[in-house]
Amino acid sequence: MTDFSPWQARAWTQILGALDAGRLPHALLIGGPAGLGKRALSEALMRRLLCATPREGFACGQCRHCALLDAGTHPDRIEETFEPNDKGELRREILIAQVRRLGEKLALTPQVARALVARIHPAEAMNRSAFNALLKTLEEPAAGRYLILVADQPQRLPATIRSRCQELRVDLPARQEALDWLAGQGHPSRTASEALEAAQGNPGLAREYLAGDALALRRKVAADLVALAAGRAGAAELSALWCADRAALRLRFAGELVRDHLARRAGSMRSDPLAELPRAADVLALGTWFDAAVRTLNALDGPLRDELQIAERLVRWRELFV
Repeated sequence: MTDFSPWQARAWTQILGALDAGRLPHALLIGGPAGLGKRALSEALMRRLLCATPREGFACGQCRHCALLDAGTHPDRIEETFEPNDKGELRREILIAQVRRLGEKLALTPQVARALVARIHPAEAMNRSAFNALLKTLEEPAAGRYLILVADQPQRLPATIRSRCQELRVDLPARQEALDWLAGQGHPSRTASEALEAAQGNPGLAREYLAGDALALRRKVAADLVALAAGRAGAAELSALWCADRAALRLRFAGELVRDHLARRAGSMRSDPLAELPRAADVLALGTWFDAAVRTLNALDGPLRDELQIAERLVRWRELFV
C-alpha cells in the first residue's frame, strides 16, 4: 500500500518499527478522529501479520494467505463490528456475545497462519457487558495472538481497557499538510480551504464534504439560521424542510456553525459563517443553544418525532434574537 496519507504513513512507520523490533503489543488501540484512515491502517497491519511473505513492510498480495484475505475467507482473521438485529437493521452497539465469540476464537490454535489476528471497530461502541468480557481476553494473552481496537473516541473506553492496550494515536495534521493533501486529490485550493475549515481541520472529513454537496448544504443551513434570526423564516417551515432531507446532518451543521461563530467572536476563527446575523446574541445563551443542539442530535431517530425536536431547537434559536 503506497497511497497512505502523510499522517497514515507516520503511524505506519511506528507500527513497522515495533513489529521489526519484536515489540508489537498483544493489544493495540488505534485511536483518533474519524476520517483519518485508522481502519485502513488496521487492515494493512492485519494483512501484514497474516501474510507468509511480506515485502517492503506490507503484505505481498500474492501468497496463499493474501489470496484468502482477498476472498474474505482467511480462518485466522477475526472481526467484530455492528451486526444486524432481528429487523435487519444494524445495531448501534457491539454486544457481549460478539466479544465472547472473539475471545473463544483467539483461544484456539491458528489454522493456516502463524498468528491469529482480531479487530473490533468501532471499539467505543461496545456496551458495558462487552467491555467486561473483553477484559478477560486482554488479561490472558497468548503468543501469536493480536487484538486491534479501532476507536474514533478512545476516551470513551474504560481505563481498565486502555491500560491493557498500547495506544497509537492518529491525530489531525497541520493545516498546510492537509491542504496539500487535498490539492493532491484534485481539489482547488479555495474550496479545499473552505471544506477543511468546515471540517475543523479534518482532511478526511473535508474530502467527504468535497465529494458531494455537503458544503452547499452547510451554506444553506447558515442562511436558514440567519433568516430565522431575522424573522424572515419560520421555525415550523424550516423544521419540515430540514427533516425532509438529511435532518441529522443539517442539525450537526447548525451546531458547528454556532460553535464557529462563538470561536470567531473569541478571535480564533478566520471567518464567521454567521456574520450576517441581525445582532449579536448573548454568548452564554449561544453556548446553551449549542449544547442543546448536540443533545437533540444524539436523540434523533428515538421515540420522539425528529421534526418536533428540531422545531423546538429552531424556536429557541429565534428567541435568541427577539
